[in-house]
Amino acid sequence: MDLKFHSTVLFVKDIEVSKNFYCNILMQVIDADFGNVITLKNGLSLWQISKKHRLEKDFHPKNNSNRSMEICFEIEHIDQIIELIQLNKIPLHHDLTEESWGQRTIRFYDPDQNLVEVGETLEVFIHRLKNQGLTVHEINKKTGVPVEQIKNLLK
Repeated sequence: MDLKFHSTVLFVKDIEVSKNFYCNILMQVIDADFGNVITLKNGLSLWQISKKHRLEKDFHPKNNSNRSMEICFEIEHIDQIIELIQLNKIPLHHDLTEESWGQRTIRFYDPDQNLVEVGETLEVFIHRLKNQGLTVHEINKKTGVPVEQIKNLLK
């Protein structure tokens, strides 16, 4: 059997609102647009379920939130996403924070209340930790990133 992962699908209430959020605010690129289904080049798909579809009743809980998953993005300059969040009045889950492993992240909600995380790229936060005075072995201990990979990132 040759089972291949295809994409992650977000069931959305309003395809145009979600398309605007992911494409115009988060700057993701559309791979295909079928009207009620949009696939993005990053592997994420947006699907507005019709009222007639058997899944429709299952994917819009009364509290309108999904707390069992998050959609993760990485960025080199995390301040850029903070500006976008403020400009577009996007509801935050938490402000910019440094995780226990050293990566700075911010979490917020998309129009369907899916949790979205944006974090620094591995290379950026490894360099930041080095610039803060941590040795390669201290970075390894803090992050769990293998020593050789840290050395390669710092070259």
